[in-house]
Amino acid sequence: MSRRNSDKMAEVHEMPNVFENGQELQPDWCTTFFGNTNPIVLELGCGRGEYTVNLARRYPNSNFIGVDYKGPRVWKGAGIALKEGLKNVAFLRIRIENILEYLQPHSIAEIWIPFPDPYPKKSKQEKRLVSKRFMEIYQQLLVPNGIIHHKTDNEDLFNFALETMAEMKLNLLAHTFDLHTSPYLDELTGIHTKYEAIFMAEGLKIKYLKAKI
Repeated sequence: MSRRNSDKMAEVHEMPNVFENGQELQPDWCTTFFGNTNPIVLELGCGRGEYTVNLARRYPNSNFIGVDYKGPRVWKGAGIALKEGLKNVAFLRIRIENILEYLQPHSIAEIWIPFPDPYPKKSKQEKRLVSKRFMEIYQQLLVPNGIIHHKTDNEDLFNFALETMAEMKLNLLAHTFDLHTSPYLDELTGIHTKYEAIFMAEGLKIKYLKAKI
């Protein structure tokens, strides 16, 4: 770990809007932290938290939690939220497969999965955040009729997600292989992550789907 990243990690440990792996949390920590019972939206594999922060800016009457294990990435989004005084933003620095240890069942209104690692090797497909293994976790987290959003540049991953959702009989509300020429481009789907900007500059088409539990 570079000196710079070690400094970021030290700061992350002290950030009041970051909750970490192994930290003991009360079951109602979300209500305690946010001070309300507004709907909660997750960004999984949030990286720098572009979706988390941008959604929080636009929707002050909802709460947003970015989830990622890599501290230097969380440091960026959490730092922006603190600087801007965004009270409806928190970050969980945990492994996503352990998320049920930190959030109550049926407490999440929506989940965003923007540009996750595609894990192209067949032997690692269960690590994909759109695999059946993770979808079963999301079913436990989401409220009835809760929503899942997924964006990617990777066509194989996108097809895999569509197949998984069909197998699990989820209600597919929208999908497109070219978001930016589709009717689904709006103020939410149009939020750009760092990776999305790179992919678009390379001429890659962005895929998007929306499904309901």
